Amino acid sequence: MLKKLGDYLILMSQVFRKPDKALIFRKRLLHEFYNLGYTSIGIVLILSVFVGAVATILVAYNTDNPLLPEKLVGFSARQMIILEFSPTMISLILAGKLGSQIASEIGTMRVTQQIDALKVMGINPANYLILPKIISCLLFIPVLIIFSIVVGILGGWLACVLTGVITPTNYVVGLRAWFEPYTITFAMIKTVVFAFMITSISSFVGYTVKGGSVEVGKASTRGVVMSSIAIIVSDLILTQMLLI
Repeated sequence: MLKKLGDYLILMSQVFRKPDKALIFRKRLLHEFYNLGYTSIGIVLILSVFVGAVATILVAYNTDNPLLPEKLVGFSARQMIILEFSPTMISLILAGKLGSQIASEIGTMRVTQQIDALKVMGINPANYLILPKIISCLLFIPVLIIFSIVVGILGGWLACVLTGVITPTNYVVGLRAWFEPYTITFAMIKTVVFAFMITSISSFVGYTVKGGSVEVGKASTRGVVMSSIAIIVSDLILTQMLLI
């Protein structure tokens, strides 16, 4: 594990260098915005709507007590979505989607000797291949998480309208009650850390793969698993540091 950690840090030191050609870097960055970010909007939309609705219904049925105000449902759903669901669960879903995509793409380039060809041409392959992916995810995934928060809250409102668990008015009142802007800051801090972990770990796994196509498939799975574990562990650490 210490050797893997050292190799990871060495690779990151090669990644975070000034790009050789700014124009090519910008083109690759725009490509990664679309390839990694824009194509993830659909799955984020679907998951956020339904999980926001389910969270609202579950809170409503578990607080079905005349002594508890109905606005508590909107408050609890909002806190669940902002603090944990959107930044953590969506990041885990993106780790599965983006992590496997990144690891398999770079791993395929490694086993087909395309990375070696870049080195022969005098190009820093780590910087050329990985840095645009990291920057695009650091910029686009927070946008996806904000989008997920908004859609999740709207999903909870739709659940109130369609099922009648509580009145939509009380749900909205609960959304506005006891709001602390720091919860958004906390969610964004977690999101940025998770985005870096997803891209850097998956890129490292793909970049260091050895063998053939079978090993690329294994590396893809390994990248998803390692990214997911890193997200869960860092989630605990960040929650302990920033909230307690």
